Amino acid sequence: MRLIFVILVLMMPAAVSAQDSGFRLAVPAALEQSGFMQHILPRFSLKHGVRVARVAETDPADATLGADGVPVFAGLGQVWALQHDGHAGAAKFEGWLRSDVGRNTIAAFQRDGAALFTSDVAPVVAKVEITFDGDPVQGEKLSFAHCGRCHVINETNRMKGMGATPSFGMLRTLDNWEERFSSFYVLNPHPSFTQVAEITPAFDPSRPSPIVPLEITQGDLEAILAFVATLPPADLGAPIQSQ
Repeated sequence: MRLIFVILVLMMPAAVSAQDSGFRLAVPAALEQSGFMQHILPRFSLKHGVRVARVAETDPADATLGADGVPVFAGLGQVWALQHDGHAGAAKFEGWLRSDVGRNTIAAFQRDGAALFTSDVAPVVAKVEITFDGDPVQGEKLSFAHCGRCHVINETNRMKGMGATPSFGMLRTLDNWEERFSSFYVLNPHPSFTQVAEITPAFDPSRPSPIVPLEITQGDLEAILAFVATLPPADLGAPIQSQ
């Protein structure tokens, strides 16, 4: 009898802890009627031993599924977020929903062979169109005059660039092309022969430019950027695939 009593005493903290981690979850009617919550909650509870009591969205609750909070899944035409005040069980539920097991459980819920919900709730980032104030026509002239001695600018001088330097079209394929062009004068080998008025320091008289200096103004640089923005990225073809 004493042994049984000891076992029961040892089990009490775990039982109390499991009960404390249970929580009330406010579920909107649309989710409740879809059958989705009846699909995921038992699987979560079985995995973590946390009981979840579903209540109406107007009832007092420890956590709420709705528009506010941490986005956890999407379906029924909207993204659903979980909001809670740090309740241990609700926090564990949030972590489970965002885990691989939770994500697979969300995707597994189907109706007539079609998945109704997805865990893919990454926000869509709007692509910002970059514009420059310079004159692209003047920028083309400046590009040929200053950059064409090393770079292929376009078809006009495609046979006159240096083989070791990338063409403007190639540079346009880079995600950070505007940053590279905007600060080209600090990227090697440009600092040794480039002067941008009111930006770069004067050459050290003891170390003159090894070639005819490239001297431009900030306005010239804006014009070149405006021109480069009009160039299409080079077609580099499909990636090489090994057999």
